[in-house]
Amino acid sequence: MPVIIKKFVHTVDAINNMVGKWVLYLVFVIMGILIYSAISRYFFKNPVIWGVEMAQFSMVVYYILGGGFSILLQSHVRMDVLYTRWGRRRQSGMDAFTSLFLIAYLSLLLYGGISSTIYSIEFNQHNNTAWGPPIAPLKCVLDIGILLMLLQSISEFFKAIARTKGIVLGLRIPDLRLVEASDLEKISGVEVAVRCR
Repeated sequence: MPVIIKKFVHTVDAINNMVGKWVLYLVFVIMGILIYSAISRYFFKNPVIWGVEMAQFSMVVYYILGGGFSILLQSHVRMDVLYTRWGRRRQSGMDAFTSLFLIAYLSLLLYGGISSTIYSIEFNQHNNTAWGPPIAPLKCVLDIGILLMLLQSISEFFKAIARTKGIVLGLRIPDLRLVEASDLEKISGVEVAVRCR
């Protein structure tokens, strides 16, 4: 594989790995917002109008920015009716083929997201609630998340192509559930082949 592709894959994997691990902590932010909202309502009789909506926005940021990390860890839902019966190279070929559809979908989604963000900025769009926050910042985060997923999908495409040639690309991530067929772990002298898909 060309060096530029190896660098691209390594960089995108590293970015999504870092972003994904930081975004995991947003769960505590969401919990804090909801707890504060409940305490202010029931104990101080002074409900905040932004609590639930801000928690919803935080949840959107949580799952959209974690999308690239999810793709990196191969933790998305997959139909394995025929896939698990195939050899490693055939699986890799199918991964490359299906990655093209994901890349096309995410490209269209990014185009629509950018158009929607531009519209929100031009017309100063606000959410139609009592709090009425501006929508453009959230849409910008959505666009960044979609871009990260698109870049990770391209990275996965290159990795699948490399696997069809017997080459392993990408970072060694301990959290990665996909273990290459060629990777064997020796546990107290016994070779154990781990196959997770």
